[in-house]
Amino acid sequence: MEIVVTNEADIFTFSIRGRLDAVSVPQLEEQLNQWFEQSGTKLVFDLDGLDYISSAGLRVLLTTAKKMKSRDGKLCMARLRENVKDVFTISGFNALIPAFDTLGAAKDAIK
Repeated sequence: MEIVVTNEADIFTFSIRGRLDAVSVPQLEEQLNQWFEQSGTKLVFDLDGLDYISSAGLRVLLTTAKKMKSRDGKLCMARLRENVKDVFTISGFNALIPAFDTLGAAKDAIK
């Protein structure tokens, strides 16, 4: 898995490529924990490159959503592939974390 973190106008984007599963989750958790130490409040997960997400990956996103809510932050996802979108729909995560078709729309939504 590859994670690229960018910051534009205080909106941090975590671009995730590859598989988000039990093997790769610790890498994402570590980067998110570092980000939370910086007191960020606007976060976008760009999932255009995400091929697969397991229940462990969903757990990390749910934990992140709870942390963002506790700090009155804004969180959303962008560019979900069909197979990943299906997982979010079936699990109900699409009701918890807003998803947008484009990265620009996601960033506009949390400004």
